[in-house]
Amino acid sequence: MTSALALAASAYVGLCLVVFVVQRSLIYFPQPSSLGDRDTLVVVPVADAHVVASVRSRTGPKAIVYLGGNGEDVTLSIAELAASFPQHALYLLHYRSYGRSGGEPSETALVGDALALFDLVHREHASIEVVGRSLGTGIAVQVAGARPVARLVLVTPYDSVLALAAARFPYLPVAWLLRDRYESSRHAARVTAPTLIVAAENDEVIPRASTERLLAHFRPGIATLKVIRNARHNDVSDQPDYGPILGGSTAASGDKP
Repeated sequence: MTSALALAASAYVGLCLVVFVVQRSLIYFPQPSSLGDRDTLVVVPVADAHVVASVRSRTGPKAIVYLGGNGEDVTLSIAELAASFPQHALYLLHYRSYGRSGGEPSETALVGDALALFDLVHREHASIEVVGRSLGTGIAVQVAGARPVARLVLVTPYDSVLALAAARFPYLPVAWLLRDRYESSRHAARVTAPTLIVAAENDEVIPRASTERLLAHFRPGIATLKVIRNARHNDVSDQPDYGPILGGSTAASGDKP
């Protein structure tokens, strides 16, 4: 019996060690870029890696900073963002090791890169809206809590990667193992910009309860939830309501203040 217990304990410790070592490969799924030779890039001014953002240039005060999902080639979102925000310049961050960016992704690195991109864009554009999708919502909330964001849009957001991981792996000491926690609910109270939360009705990745918990952590009157009917996590942007809702020009049934 003692030997069996010792063997089980050793196996469990070994499992925890493996999860600790490979955890970032379970969060980040770098994608190659579909950039063509004529696409415009800007280099984000960070010291420790070559980080770039795709740009759709436009003069004027308005701009969008876009922070995509964990398995997204952000260049594929340029067309839909241009349709939703025709008066805005667009800046889409390529996370470290994604597209033509180097380095290794981590929460600290990606938040720092997003802040540096915001500061760069703010030199040219006075009014910046930050749009985050899925993993990128955890970065976007932190940017909006630290910079003068004109509007924040969170597409299929979560309250905390730590909470999601703990629910998915209840047999692991996730609170001790996880390095990149993306605790959006902890940062939400610092956001003062008008915030739109877009949820997919049939989201199979982010439970609605997680999105609702995040909504509850914003200051009263700051955030509004819009639910896109018949949408799942990965096809929410394919729904006809998505573009108009993103641009703020239409309401959806299921709105919640």
